[in-house]
Amino acid sequence: MSTGHREGPGTVGGLTIGQVLEQLHVEFPDVTSSKVRFLEAQGLVTPERTPAGYRLFRADDVERLRYILTAQRDRFWPLKVIREALDAMDRGLADPGAELGRPQTPTQRPAQASGQAPARATPRTTEPAVPGPESFLRRGRVRLTGPELRQASGIDKPLFAALESFGLLRADNRGHFTAEAVEVARAARRLAEHGLEPRHLRPFRTAADREIGLVDQVLATRRGNGSSDERTAEILSACVALHVALVKSGLSR
Repeated sequence: MSTGHREGPGTVGGLTIGQVLEQLHVEFPDVTSSKVRFLEAQGLVTPERTPAGYRLFRADDVERLRYILTAQRDRFWPLKVIREALDAMDRGLADPGAELGRPQTPTQRPAQASGQAPARATPRTTEPAVPGPESFLRRGRVRLTGPELRQASGIDKPLFAALESFGLLRADNRGHFTAEAVEVARAARRLAEHGLEPRHLRPFRTAADREIGLVDQVLATRRGNGSSDERTAEILSACVALHVALVKSGLSR
């Protein structure tokens, strides 16, 4: 099938805009090159460019376009909501619209009874809900905003601010937190229930930074079996075990 919208010569390792349209045609017969360029201009998809300036789409670009087009057609999401959903997934979170189920294509929808008017879909214009705590942690290396971290850990704004001020929670240069920060916040919340405030927990931050420095030093100066990640995990596991054993030993006296 030819779409008549090819842009530039075919490139090994990527797809031209015409080839992308061919892949999307069955599910989205009305999609055009102008539509794809518009979505690119809106920052929703960012194909690579060849030295000659032609767009070069990878497989994940095509899937991203398919998600956008499906969200518009079946979920009735405006671009603002789609952009926020894509940002969440780019940061490792679950699809904010997953609770709605995968939108059905026209060929998957049940046929209407003879003489019965087709049912009209109810537009969904509300913003997708933030995923729950466990969905954050299932995705591995996620990046959470402050509000997402508070929701996932169950802490309030004052505790969140205090944990930040005492260095127990540290955001990256874009203001995002890792999944490990959720565990830190949860532990701090449990300790707060026993009267331990964030200022009491500062020694934990200091001790953790020292352990991190020790691990970095060992990895830099001594060789061992396994990859760097494997050695790091093994050393940190031993450090945690040593810490727990020392604390238990001290409390049992």
